[in-house]
Amino acid sequence: MQNHNEYQQININSLIPFANHPFKLYEGQRFDDMIESIRANGVLAPIIVRPTDDGNYEILSGHNRVTAAREAELETVPAIVREGLTDDEAMFIVTETNLIQRSFADMKHSERAAAIVVHYEAMKKKSGYRSDLLEGVEGSTWVPLAPRSRTSGKLGEKYGLSADTIKRYLRVNTLIESLKERLDNGEIALRVAVTLSYLKSAEQKTVEKQLTNGRKLSIKIANLLRTECEKGELTKEYIKRVFEPGFFELKVKPIKFSGQFLSEFFDENKSAEEIEEVVAEALRAYLRKQ
Repeated sequence: MQNHNEYQQININSLIPFANHPFKLYEGQRFDDMIESIRANGVLAPIIVRPTDDGNYEILSGHNRVTAAREAELETVPAIVREGLTDDEAMFIVTETNLIQRSFADMKHSERAAAIVVHYEAMKKKSGYRSDLLEGVEGSTWVPLAPRSRTSGKLGEKYGLSADTIKRYLRVNTLIESLKERLDNGEIALRVAVTLSYLKSAEQKTVEKQLTNGRKLSIKIANLLRTECEKGELTKEYIKRVFEPGFFELKVKPIKFSGQFLSEFFDENKSAEEIEEVVAEALRAYLRKQ
């Protein structure tokens, strides 16, 4: 039986990135520091790879180290080779090793969504993932989640999030990549992203094109688009029209809430669009009771 703690030196030209790698690579000073460290000390922690049919090795853990090693002009890097993995098991290693290297809170929204989806899929399996997949990985504290659990509560406990937030991230993972990037960059709010996830991919692309043209996307617009989509009446023409100035007729003059008033109900992390949506939901609930 293969000892998962053993590693071998692999030619750096034989290494290829993981297909659809969901995590952003290091940039700036953090990446520069890694290059200098590798120049001085080499790659100290082995990467994890799996063999491909063409004789190369697909990187599961260590994309930043490999990129930095190339910059440092290394010819080989130490690697633990995992054989016989399914694609789900490979993605599990990709996700877990990234969580080991940095905290969940430091991840971008799309990265959080990718990690949550992997664990959600694991919970649906009878026995979860093989317990030996992370052997030899420094810092690994993987504890399998309860098998066959169908609730978001277990995931919420693992990540310190509410069940509703877990469900939102499961939705976010279905967005097209360009919208995920806009979410990560703060161009659209999380609730807006969740609402857009109910649109078909082609409809999402049409929306994204409007954003490329400099249009702004509010939760009000997102809700309208979702409603039309669910009725089967969402067209390219409607998507373009809803972004046009004057589409929404103002019935009352706009008013402003003081920061002191809003601070009683919201924290500083809430965007204006998220606050507007919560206030709108509260008012709808209030009016229904009248």
